[in-house]
Amino acid sequence: MSYQVIARKWRPQKFDEVVGQQAVTRTLRNALASGRLAQAFVFAGPRGIGKTTTARILARALNCVHGPTADPCGTCDACLEIAAGRDIDVLEIDAATHTGIDNVREVIISGLSIRPARDRYKIFIIDEVHQLSMQSFNALLKSIEEPPPHVIFMMATTELDKIPETVLSRSQVYEFRAIGTKAIAAKLRDIVDAEAIEIADESLQLIARDAEGSMRDAQTKLDQVIAFTGTTIGAGDVATVLGLVGRDLLFDAVDAVADEDAPAVFRLAGQAVEAGYDLRAVCRELSRLVRDLLVVSIDPGRLSDPEIAAESERDRMKSLADRFSREDLLRAFDVLTRAETDIRAAAQPRHHLEMAFLRWIYLRKLVPIEDLIAGASGPPAARAPAPAARPVPAPGRAATISGSASQQPDAAAAARVRPAPAAVATPAGGAAEDRLKDALLAEIRKAKVVFYNTVVAQAQRIDVSGDRVTFTFSANHRTLREMFDQNRAFVESAAQQVFGRRVAVAAVQNGQVAESAAAAEPPEDGAVRQRKSALREQALADAGVQAVLDVFPAEIRDVEEM
Repeated sequence: MSYQVIARKWRPQKFDEVVGQQAVTRTLRNALASGRLAQAFVFAGPRGIGKTTTARILARALNCVHGPTADPCGTCDACLEIAAGRDIDVLEIDAATHTGIDNVREVIISGLSIRPARDRYKIFIIDEVHQLSMQSFNALLKSIEEPPPHVIFMMATTELDKIPETVLSRSQVYEFRAIGTKAIAAKLRDIVDAEAIEIADESLQLIARDAEGSMRDAQTKLDQVIAFTGTTIGAGDVATVLGLVGRDLLFDAVDAVADEDAPAVFRLAGQAVEAGYDLRAVCRELSRLVRDLLVVSIDPGRLSDPEIAAESERDRMKSLADRFSREDLLRAFDVLTRAETDIRAAAQPRHHLEMAFLRWIYLRKLVPIEDLIAGASGPPAARAPAPAARPVPAPGRAATISGSASQQPDAAAAARVRPAPAAVATPAGGAAEDRLKDALLAEIRKAKVVFYNTVVAQAQRIDVSGDRVTFTFSANHRTLREMFDQNRAFVESAAQQVFGRRVAVAAVQNGQVAESAAAAEPPEDGAVRQRKSALREQALADAGVQAVLDVFPAEIRDVEEM
């Protein structure tokens, strides 16, 4: 007897043997048990998941000598002939070769009135029905809606959207789903055990994963691997025969990115080219690995899922997941999927893969803005150590610093040099002014980190001279200067606390003369001004007011006692 491929030899013969389609098989079994059978069925879904097989089983269930029954015997003439595809009353039609209306009239419509020769029902199984022409569908409408009582239509398709709504509305539609990797691997294990084939679960997982939800594809690939290796199969044999990207190469590539080892990623890209891998497949498998790492990062319990990692890979998967943030993995997934698309039409695919690796490495250097804000407002002990001491400017010159927040000393250093307000004397020399300025900036950052980062840190220059502090903004930063003016009272209060005396605070732009704070204020009675100043300081010290000012760029223009 000639050899029969695994996909045909192990084709399900009962509803219980259909893998991964419990909703469909249960509904059909219940319909058979209750006698509520439709005149037309549409089975839709991806390739190789059991649509035509289910149609055949349903045909056997309807025409079995013990039927209609949900469990056909499999031994009567009707069951055996339907399984072999030679039952005269069960016609399997390929729509691709009978697409025209003349074929449909001749093969289907003309014979509807003729009763079955032997079986209970005359059944038409139309495979890939979406390939029929629109005229053929229109010719079938009346037959599908009101067929003779002995006729049942079963239509299978991989493209449900191409079937007219007029046909779907006259039929019961069952949508089949892709089969899970775990279910495919379990079925393959049953097959290899029965066929006396030695193969590890890890190798079966590779085959099941490469089948992408199709049981027939998985069985065909298993047949191919057995033909190559014989009765003993290793993971390397599976990767070689099916052209799969080696898992070690994928893990090494992610390790190199985590180490920011650019030479290593170039070397690994070369290895992928020398091994003859399709570089699109490399990007696709890397995307899948990145997705698995993200799943493990979010839900560590999924590490034991064989669809995520084989048992031998779990330790390495866990260690890699700990080395990447979730934001890194999301960005990496975007980079790799974009690289796969670019490689499709690239003249030099290797270059795109190498650039994708480098882009992934440099994207890891990005720091979320929340971390920057948290680092700026966190406790002094949690921040980076203060930078090294800078050269002391010459005496008599106003101290100047850059507006970059990263160049400011931390609050701890400022606290160490801040004198008590009651004991502050007039500073002498540029070094003392520099220390007071640093203490003032630390105080502003501690009280209003958002105001500090968005406005104060953008100043080009900050000068301390006697009883005046001047913040200089660039000529195109008018908005920042206006925001500073709105918070001038707060800055003056902070300066008075640090300096131990009243200090004038001014904000200017390049090319403008600084206006003193006193000149900017309207003339006011001394006692009233002193009272309002005390009320303003009390309001600024309130935690609720500070929270509002941190969120909104607002200003306390006036304070009244209630």
